[in-house]
This record gives sequence, structure tokens and C-alpha cells, in this order.
Amino acid sequence: MNAPYELGLPTAAQWINRYASLGEAFYTRLPAQGLPEPRWVATSDAAAHGLGWPRDWWARSDALSVFSGNALWPGMDPLATVYSGHQFGVWAGQLGDGRALLLGEVQTPSGGMEVQLKGSGRTPYSRMGDGRAVLRSSIREFLCSQAMHALGIPTTQALCLVASPLPVLRESVETAAMVTRLAPSFVRFGHFEHFCHHGQPQALRRLADFVIDHHLPECRRQAHPYAALLETVVRRTAEMVAQWQAVGFCHGVMNTDNMSILGLTIDYGPFGFLDAFDPAHVCNHSDTQGRYTYHRQPQIALWNLHALAQALMPLIEDTDLALAALETYRSAYPDALMRLMRAKLGLRTREDSDAELVDAWLTLLARDRVDHTLAWRRLGQFPVDAARGAGPVRDLFIDRAAFDAWAARYRQRLARESSHDGERRAAMDRVNPKYILRNHLAEIAIRQAQAGDDGEVRRLLRVLERPYDEQPENEADAALPPDWAHSIEVSCSS
Repeated sequence: MNAPYELGLPTAAQWINRYASLGEAFYTRLPAQGLPEPRWVATSDAAAHGLGWPRDWWARSDALSVFSGNALWPGMDPLATVYSGHQFGVWAGQLGDGRALLLGEVQTPSGGMEVQLKGSGRTPYSRMGDGRAVLRSSIREFLCSQAMHALGIPTTQALCLVASPLPVLRESVETAAMVTRLAPSFVRFGHFEHFCHHGQPQALRRLADFVIDHHLPECRRQAHPYAALLETVVRRTAEMVAQWQAVGFCHGVMNTDNMSILGLTIDYGPFGFLDAFDPAHVCNHSDTQGRYTYHRQPQIALWNLHALAQALMPLIEDTDLALAALETYRSAYPDALMRLMRAKLGLRTREDSDAELVDAWLTLLARDRVDHTLAWRRLGQFPVDAARGAGPVRDLFIDRAAFDAWAARYRQRLARESSHDGERRAAMDRVNPKYILRNHLAEIAIRQAQAGDDGEVRRLLRVLERPYDEQPENEADAALPPDWAHSIEVSCSS
């Protein structure tokens, strides 16, 4: 067997688990329940590069055993963490890593990175679950994690995906899989809620100090470090959600236990990218009340931040300090969104009327249910010179007169800053993706993988890793979705 250093992988001494230092009240140590007959489905070169690992790390003789939960590299110390949370706005009590294990943490060129298995079997926090993940949902999480990373949106990443013939019962019998996830920290809002709700102020303080000292040290230098922690999370969450809205991403299950303390997109389940622009779109079939619709995501994020603030009150103690930290969301979110929207419109300067221009554009998209990604991408070809028409974006609209009225306003706005068509298109193409993980593309990859052919998963990963590039050979992946795509449903089991 090759030693880890021969492929540039961490040695036993380089595997650490700082979270384990918090004490046994925070986790349970236990081994994974390995997958039988595992096979590689895909690995991410980008995620491996971020770890400082070579591209062929997975070729090591024992790598498949380790990342299917059947073995450990020296230094790994698997544990499942405990947390609680609000689910669909209702207190759900104790939750925790019901199908995930933290293997440990490795030092990377950009700092510490935790490595976690998802789908690794039952833990004390599984409740009535089996602790497994199915191939269908694992493909979706693997691809979307890397797609979001390539889009520049804060996210956990996925290093690799392993499949097994092990049967798993969901709505029907499916097969098992395991995703290896990466993040600087997997601490969630729910971790803080757990220790507050259970009346453990010392553990709550220890957790907050851990997050500050290891991940947000700038908070320690403030007069009120715990209020500073809350405000930092508020700002990071506002930025993340603004990026979701700008790209048309719907998380689908924004429970407090699915919110990262570092402002990362975490827990890809019933997510979806908008095809036809519908602000009231519900991507989660289990969300019967529409709590997590696209247009409610900013509001829900603030609701979740209030829950976090409540959990931190035993440390902050001063209600005014907590409210002041929360109040920053009301400016941080719209400021972040308008910055992104100006970039998406190709605007270099700021005018007070820009918000009205954006709102009018989004109203047009919603009225005609225009494809969100295509509309923004084609808008980059819009010419300042009216004699040249409006470019291919106009063809997406049913109400051409309404579009023409908006286009006249947009053209005047571009003219006021002497916008140059070529430069503007290049800038817009850098922020308006051509390729996103549409549900039907994921579904095709899933069906082929379920039939034993993993090639489409790997091909689609390569496409999604270059979302802003023109890829003539993959033009079909940027086209309007087929009619059958409208019948795809994803739920919490997805």
C-alpha cells in the first residue's frame, strides 16, 4: 500500500479534528457503515486541487475503501455532531448528523478543511432514518455543490461520489451512494440552538468561542465579540442569499439546521434552478405551504437569523446589541443584490433609478415566464444602437411591446454611461452563466447512472465547472428545457 505522502495526501499527523476538542457533549464517535461493492461514480479535480491533493488521489489502492466508509486512513477520527433546529418554521428538537460523519480536518493551501461522509449509515441522531443516501440525491448534491462553486457562490464542495448496489427504501427501492463533502466548518445555526434550548450556556459559549477563534477571529477584536459574531453571520448570509437570487437558485429547505454559520450553501436536497422565471416557484414538493418559494428566501433567511440571535442571547445578553446586528441585514441584503444586478445588467455606474429598471425587467420575465438563465445571458448581446434591434433576447418574450418599452429605458441608461457593446457583453458574460444544473440535465445523468453508466455525471460535471464559458460542443445543455422537464418533482427525500 502506498504511503499517503507519495501522492501528496495528508499523513496521519496532518489529519486533525479540532471539533473533537469541544468535548463529547458535542458529538458521538462511531465508525461508518461501509457500502458493499462500492464503485467510483465521479471525483472532482477542482475540489482535490483546493485540498492540495493530486488529481489522481483516488487511484491510491485504499482510497475507494476509505471514501465508501469501509476503511480509515491513519489520523481520521470519525464522529457525528449533535444539533437541533426549526424545520418549516416549527421547533423540531434534537436533530444532528443522522447520516453523516466528520472524518477530520486537513490543512490546505487556503486553511483547514473538514472532510465529511454523507450517507455513511445510522448514528445516534438518525431518529427513524436509515442513515443512508441514495444515488439519485447524491448525484444531485455532488453536481450542484461543484456547480455552485464554479459560479462563485459560497458553498460546501463535493470531493467524490461512490455508488453501491445496496438497496435503500424511499418512495421506491433505490440504491445507496456516499458523497464526500468539504467545508471549512459544518457548524450550523442549529448547533447553537441546541445548546441554548437545552440550557447549556457553558457549552454554548464554548461553541461560539470555537467558531470565533478558528473561523472568524476578527470578531474577537470587537468590543462585544458575540454580537460581532452574529453580525458577521448576518452579513455573510445576506451576501449568500443575494447570490442565490441573482442566479435563480432555490434551496428548497431553508431550515435553521440547514444554515451554515459561515454563510455557505449547505445540504443540497430538493433544490432547483429557475427555468421559467416564477417568483412564487416552489422547488420542494414536500413544501406544501410554499414557505421556501424563491421570492421568500431573503425573508426566510432573516427569520433564521432571528432564531440564531435568540440562541446567542445568553452570550450577547444585550437585546439592543442583538437587534442592531440583525438590522444590518436590511441594508446588507439589498445592497448586495443591487450590486449583483447592476453587474448582470452590464452597468458600471450607479443611478437612483436602477432599482426601478431591475424591478421592471424582473416583472417582464415573470409576466411571460421567460427562461431566467437564457434571458440574462442573451441580454449581453443587446446593442446600444437602436438601429441594430434588440438582439436575440427579444425573441424570448410574448409581449414584445412591453419588452420594447423596457428596452428603450435600458438603452437610455446604457447611453448615459457611454457603454460599449463589446466590453459590456464580455463583462456580462462573466456574471451571467450560460450553464446551470437544470433539473432535466441532472435527471438524465441520474437515469443513466442508475442503469450503470456514470459517464454522463462526469461529462456534466465538466460542463458545469465552466458555467460562464461558451462551449459550442455542449450547446444543447444551455437550451430551453424539454416539455417533460416540467413533470420532474423533487422532495425532502431527494
